[in-house]
Amino acid sequence: MKFKNYQPTKKLSDIVRFYWTLEGSVLAERAYIHRTLANASPELIFHYKYPFEELNLANQPGKTFMTGIHAQTNQVRRFIAKSDFGIFGVFLQPYAIPVLFDIASSEIKNELPDLITLLGQEGRDLSEKMILAESNEQRVKIINRFFEKRLTEFDSPEIVKATQLIYNSNGFLNIKKLAEQSYLSQRQFERKFKEYIGFSPKSFSRIVRFNTLLWNYRMEN
Repeated sequence: MKFKNYQPTKKLSDIVRFYWTLEGSVLAERAYIHRTLANASPELIFHYKYPFEELNLANQPGKTFMTGIHAQTNQVRRFIAKSDFGIFGVFLQPYAIPVLFDIASSEIKNELPDLITLLGQEGRDLSEKMILAESNEQRVKIINRFFEKRLTEFDSPEIVKATQLIYNSNGFLNIKKLAEQSYLSQRQFERKFKEYIGFSPKSFSRIVRFNTLLWNYRMEN
């Protein structure tokens, strides 16, 4: 198994946390199982070899996208690879979906929309370029150009700041005080937060706390 991180350009660091790649070989008699846990950030995924299938509760595999978005989620999911695989992933900031794709994060929460359905011909063109690229370094350049073209101004900077404060506190922050600091009523704050992040501030904070505990556990072991 080969895993590698790539950093975005400074211009894109407010919208992209990092890029990652995962490559692996699968033995014919033993499939590879990948589990995803609750995640407060969406990820853009490109399978440039063979796509994974998702396992349901009855352990039956179902088709998933070749390229698409793994949206913010509070669910555990399992995916299976039966052939050698290569994945290029984009770990986005929690508020990135409305900024890049002009849709509310709450509309695709816990879903796996494919890129072509989401973006039409533009998604088809990007998918083709990413899949056929000669190297992951080339994929970084392709996706950088795509993001720079689509990047728009943040029209809710208070939500961006609130998200960063929750991260910096590892999820331990008073939501009422956070709303007051944003100069919004608590109802307005929670509505805008859910639109951009997909979850309520309290749910988002719980996921951040969970991710922090999981990260600390991995570091200690």
